[in-house]
Amino acid sequence: MKTLQIAVGIIRNPNNEIFITRRAADAHMGNKLEFPGGKIEAGETAEKALIRELQEEVGITPVNATLFDKLEYQFPDRHITLWFWMVERWEGEPWGKEGQSGQWIAQSALNVNDFPPANEPVIAKLVQTLQAG
Repeated sequence: MKTLQIAVGIIRNPNNEIFITRRAADAHMGNKLEFPGGKIEAGETAEKALIRELQEEVGITPVNATLFDKLEYQFPDRHITLWFWMVERWEGEPWGKEGQSGQWIAQSALNVNDFPPANEPVIAKLVQTLQAG
């Protein structure tokens, strides 16, 4: 069974909007919305992978990143560990650098059904922190 470590960026602006992208139709969990990120390479820390992936995927360089959550998820064909980082300061303007669509969505409007199931606990936590904030 495939095991993956993935660094994920929750890019949030001062208006509590989060930048999300749409997965390619032919990708695992195709056409679902996602927080930008990708696989952690051998010898790479989760934070270094986050910086590299956000530069590659959405053209930004995080100025700071805080670990928001770490989750394990089991799909039928793979086991993944997701490192979710809150990114509230960055250089550049995020866009779909690899041809994927990207958009800002109000944090309060995030819908778990639009994302892969592994994201559900993080979306719930984002909504809770907004309500508590």
